[in-house]
Amino acid sequence: MGLDHATTKPHEALSALLADDMSAVNELITQRMASKHAPRIPEVTAHLVEAGGKRLRPMMTLAAARLCGYDGPFHIHLAATVEFIHTATLLHDDVVDESEQRRGRPTANLLWNNQSSVLVGDYLFSRSFQLMVETGSLRVLDILANASATIAEGEVLQLTAAQDLKTDENVYLQIVRGKTAALFSAATEVGGVIAEADEAHVKALFNYGDALGIAFQIVDDLLDYQGDTKATGKNVGDDFRERKLTLPVIKAVAKADADERAFWERTIEKGKQADGDLEHALELLNKHNALLETQKDALEWSEKAKSALADLPDHEIKGLLIDLADYVVARVS
Repeated sequence: MGLDHATTKPHEALSALLADDMSAVNELITQRMASKHAPRIPEVTAHLVEAGGKRLRPMMTLAAARLCGYDGPFHIHLAATVEFIHTATLLHDDVVDESEQRRGRPTANLLWNNQSSVLVGDYLFSRSFQLMVETGSLRVLDILANASATIAEGEVLQLTAAQDLKTDENVYLQIVRGKTAALFSAATEVGGVIAEADEAHVKALFNYGDALGIAFQIVDDLLDYQGDTKATGKNVGDDFRERKLTLPVIKAVAKADADERAFWERTIEKGKQADGDLEHALELLNKHNALLETQKDALEWSEKAKSALADLPDHEIKGLLIDLADYVVARVS
């Protein structure tokens, strides 16, 4: 996901502010991805973990804990947990999607094989649960275990809904809440919980993560049709070629006439695609203002994320989280 267009980069400012914490998280990740008996585990994990991702999710946990005045050690464990869950889902996703590229590099399943990706993903999930337990908080365990189940549920829902033209915006939102927003909202929520913040603040952090995650995914889906390959690490039209019914297409299908609907049935439902189909799909998206409306939705979710933070204490981190909500949608606004 390319967050590199704008001149100011709140995730970099946040990373600098939390540099000591982030360093401790990276150290813990390196320790826990080691394996005495299976050297392939750290090889595969390192390929993804060191691929230059922005560590956005663990940073959200650290930021939420610090914002709520936490000064104990366990936000480090939770941030590492969140990164392990995220990395495990990426390994599994690339197998499911038969992807060959992630963050501009070959995927683990391409470099090794599907078996390695699936099994190392399983290992990282197990490691994440060990880390959660070490915090001694049953509530934290509950939140992150629920998030893990919700992520898997969202992915399974997408398998059946992504190529079904009956999929509407409500189902799309359910998928996005599952596969993307669940980990964002859990990441921010557990930061508040470990800091023993009051319930209103914990709920605000959950709402912020939820709305930010939804905005983040909508932007990702939009950039698939109008992004810059160098910046996103993906080719324009990958979702179309993979027959994924994302928000821009859902909006265009809702306004389609009979001929247009037949086109979407052929290309998305039946997967019979020919030269020029992507260009025609883009024409239809523009004809029905689907890209503009999708952009508007992303901006609305960004506003919801910002307003969720209103009652949290004034703090440098709060300002950066507000900037981050603007920044996530800056690439399409």
